[in-house]
Amino acid sequence: MGISGVRVRKAAGLFIDKQKYSKDSVFFRDGVRRIDFVLSYIDDKDDQRKQERRRVYESNLQKVGLELETEDKTESEDGKTYFVKIHAPWEVLATYADVLKIKVPFKVNDIPDNSEIPMNWLSTPFRLPGHIMNPEPDYFTAPFNKSKSDFFLIEDKETFFPPSTRNRIVYYILARCPYFKDECGDRDKKGIKRLLNNGTYTAAFPLHDSRYWTKSKDPNCESERFSLYKYWAKFFCFFKEQPLNLVRKYYGEKIGIYFAWLGFYTEMLFFAAVVGTICFVYGFLTYDDNEWSKEICSEEIGGNIVMCPLCDQKCTYWRLNITCNSSWQSHLFDNVATVFFAIFMGIWVTLFLEFWKRRQARLEYEWDLVDFEEEQQQLQLRPEYETKCTNRKLNRITQEMEPYLPITSKCARICLSGATVLLWISLIIACIIGVIAYRLAVYASFASIMKNNTATNLDVVAPYVTPQLATSVTASCINFVIIMILNLLYERVAIKITDMEIPKTHVEYENKLTVKMFLFQFVNYYSSCFYVAFFKGKFVGYPGNYTYMFGSSKLRNEECEPGGCLIELTTQLVIVMTGKQVWGNIQEALVPWLMNWWGSRKARSHPESLYSRWEQDYDLQGFGQLGLFYEYLEMVIQFGFITLFVASFPLAPLLALINNIIEVRVDAWKLTTQFRRPVAAKAHSIGAWEEILGGMAVLSVVTNAFIVAFTSDMIPRLVYMYAYRTHDELNMKGYINNSLSVFNISQFSQEERPEEYPSWFNSSITTCRYRDYRYPPDDKKRYEHNMQFWHILAAKLAFIIIMEHVVFMVKFFVAWMIPDVPSDVRARVKRERYLVQEYLHNYEVEKLKIQLSQNSNSDCTCTPMIYPSLSKHEVLSECL
Repeated sequence: MGISGVRVRKAAGLFIDKQKYSKDSVFFRDGVRRIDFVLSYIDDKDDQRKQERRRVYESNLQKVGLELETEDKTESEDGKTYFVKIHAPWEVLATYADVLKIKVPFKVNDIPDNSEIPMNWLSTPFRLPGHIMNPEPDYFTAPFNKSKSDFFLIEDKETFFPPSTRNRIVYYILARCPYFKDECGDRDKKGIKRLLNNGTYTAAFPLHDSRYWTKSKDPNCESERFSLYKYWAKFFCFFKEQPLNLVRKYYGEKIGIYFAWLGFYTEMLFFAAVVGTICFVYGFLTYDDNEWSKEICSEEIGGNIVMCPLCDQKCTYWRLNITCNSSWQSHLFDNVATVFFAIFMGIWVTLFLEFWKRRQARLEYEWDLVDFEEEQQQLQLRPEYETKCTNRKLNRITQEMEPYLPITSKCARICLSGATVLLWISLIIACIIGVIAYRLAVYASFASIMKNNTATNLDVVAPYVTPQLATSVTASCINFVIIMILNLLYERVAIKITDMEIPKTHVEYENKLTVKMFLFQFVNYYSSCFYVAFFKGKFVGYPGNYTYMFGSSKLRNEECEPGGCLIELTTQLVIVMTGKQVWGNIQEALVPWLMNWWGSRKARSHPESLYSRWEQDYDLQGFGQLGLFYEYLEMVIQFGFITLFVASFPLAPLLALINNIIEVRVDAWKLTTQFRRPVAAKAHSIGAWEEILGGMAVLSVVTNAFIVAFTSDMIPRLVYMYAYRTHDELNMKGYINNSLSVFNISQFSQEERPEEYPSWFNSSITTCRYRDYRYPPDDKKRYEHNMQFWHILAAKLAFIIIMEHVVFMVKFFVAWMIPDVPSDVRARVKRERYLVQEYLHNYEVEKLKIQLSQNSNSDCTCTPMIYPSLSKHEVLSECL
């Protein structure tokens, strides 16, 4: 085609003035042929190689049947960009629909839908109009067969394949079309991806069908983008259901299934958020029943307990009652309800995964993915694999020669890739150790600044900010910054090493990248939380025999506050989780908007009729092949926060729920308004993420059991109340004194003694207290663990074993009770398969009758009605 200029010849031979013809259209200049794909490039007169590549590539595209039309650079808003519009005619679409086994309708579904929701009227405020929720009728579908095209419901060949299917077919061709001449035979030169990488083309994308804020003026244009924006992408639609069928129709099944999963996950979070909020409120309401905090805050008890210094030399003796506020705060999260909530979340995770499988099965049926051949998709080799693998071997299934990667090369690439991932994980661990060293180093500084509350500018906050809290908050913020920086660096590395492995199929590529990214993110985001939960305060030693980081260094291992490490774990979780969510939403929404605003600043002054549809989309951001991957990764990391450490922060599901309500609309908004239309792709599940979620669900039971047992003070309190209390009443009086051991301060070495002493300290004070269960200095087993320590340890281990077994038994029972596929869906699938075979049988019989009647005058000696006389059972068996 390649026609450009001010005056254009139409198909009928008439001339039209292009300035009067609106360029905000998804059709060629003739107004008939639809634009299925657009390529853009900037012509560099000095680079003959790029010009030759484009000429050969476009010539090869035309040889396979695609039709091209070029917009000259004089017509573009920057005056230097060419646009090549691509149209796939019926013959091309039919041929590749047959190759790709695309399912198309052949009969309207006449199976009655008898499903009725009780009290359906209650959901009326949340519903969308029927034409938005179900944009097309429900059909019986079958894989397209070009030789049987009259079997399918083809009313208009131009509109039979929806735009999402058309752009998927065209991209399949673009990804495999070579840009070398037949006589050259350089098979490495193939596919639009390589042409984009080497700068031959600047962009390749399918078109949106309209502007997002207004309908297209062309009556032949569906304006589905406008409908999506109006009913789905606006934030004030947050309480409405998602138009998943329209999302699937416009963007394809892969994006549709992501939003279905995200919506379902958000719905299930509502129940977890409600229970978590109730547990938090319980902690708030039982504030006054907190006996151990009363003892800490009491002048008679906490005010008279002298605690040992928390670091060498720089730290001094301190009274227990200065931790009064943190003790009260800890009770909000460290109470009996914590145990209940940890068990509840273990069961909730199972219900979430099992109900999602059922929801996914229903979507598979409704979206014609039941017979979606994963193997068929895997047979579609990545173009990069085909070009980089020069060796060939015989495929035993297809009996054709296909490219393959030698086992030695494959092993070497995998080993190098694995070593790179381990190197980066080691880098994370090194950074975490650095943060721990920071905590140990600055704790003494904070302690010296805040001691005795002598700094007048700290008088207001001093009662609320302890050295432990100040250290924890600053360390958490530094850790968050390190996490973000490492993420940015590792993303590029992960993609490069995955490319280096040369995965065979797109499914394999995504799975490999998923594993690499998740392993890194898992260590990056959760390592600091694991440290606080399971290591801090566990390997401290005792006064006179402290344990030091790096052995002989002066950095003494951190201790937990008398209130426990749980409040610090809560702080760490809130900072990292909230910071990630806020940063993620800013990055997702603000950055694309600013880039698009800057990129289209010149074009905004143009009249609508001259700002062409392809230029509007060209000014948007490219969604990218891995755009959806990062969305899943963000949500799965969040899923880890609300499951792995939820025992320390019952409000985590509430924060996640609020974030996800915003996330659904932010993702919808940016996809509809800020990004070019992605190429439609099929997927019948969320892929490898489902296995990852299952693994995290199992791990979460273990981590929460350990948090309740070893990080919170729940077990020591229960052991004291039932076995070691010194009074008849079943309460916690005397617990604080019982939980602190005694040390003779005269046994401190010179290196451990504080440099300064508080004003209230005098010679009558001969002992200090520390958090542990050890014999006193006047006992013959002095400073060894006493019997209560071993009783508590046994109770902790017993609790872990009992909790894990109870939760796992309930999990497996629930998973066994809930079938993965609903019974009505299973029945409808079987019914549809039977009807499809019946209609195919009737079609073949009628076709054969017509063929036999046309050949009735020939010299055929066979029995004319053998095939139609076969019983239906025999014919169906043959078909199957």
